[in-house]
Amino acid sequence: MNNLVFMHGLNEEPYTTDKIISECSNNQLKVVKNLIRNHKQDLEEFGFLHFENAKLSGRGRPQKTYHLNEQQATLLITYLDNTPEVNKFKKSLVHEFYRMKQELTQRQINRAIEKPQRKSLTDAIKEWQQAPRHIYINMTQLLLKRATGLTAQQIKKQRHVKVALDGLTLKEQERYQQLENIAIGLVGLNKTWDEVKGVLLLA
Repeated sequence: MNNLVFMHGLNEEPYTTDKIISECSNNQLKVVKNLIRNHKQDLEEFGFLHFENAKLSGRGRPQKTYHLNEQQATLLITYLDNTPEVNKFKKSLVHEFYRMKQELTQRQINRAIEKPQRKSLTDAIKEWQQAPRHIYINMTQLLLKRATGLTAQQIKKQRHVKVALDGLTLKEQERYQQLENIAIGLVGLNKTWDEVKGVLLLA
């Protein structure tokens, strides 16, 4: 089972949804939603009960999708019947929450490591004689596009983050740092922006 647990950014805890719990435990979604509503007070002892409203296929009334943290999801599952599907799902969910928490920790470490590297790039750009206008924004956009295939705005929208760099996966972080190091070297050599772009597009 994949995509049981999600996370957005570096400061939000991993979560699962009522839809995931419904599908993987073989329970109707309305049953799971009713359990959440009936036990809302209990669930909120483990944190605010987040949700998002989204239209199905862009039509009709928005449907509320609940986001449950690890403790909330664990408690909710105890309210379900102990079927083989539910028991199997419990184990999978525990493994996935653990994996995502480990990934979140590593992403936070990588982000902290990258910040001095980012400063090295901005310092190099300050001294760059051939720097064109809007270079800080354009450089970041190019690095993000090469590392993720997405623009900063697309990352923010799709991954629900305020800062695009906070939405990168571990693999994307590593790729971004590699590209950033190349950019620092090229700027330090006083290459033109076209030359920098050419190398980064091939890297």
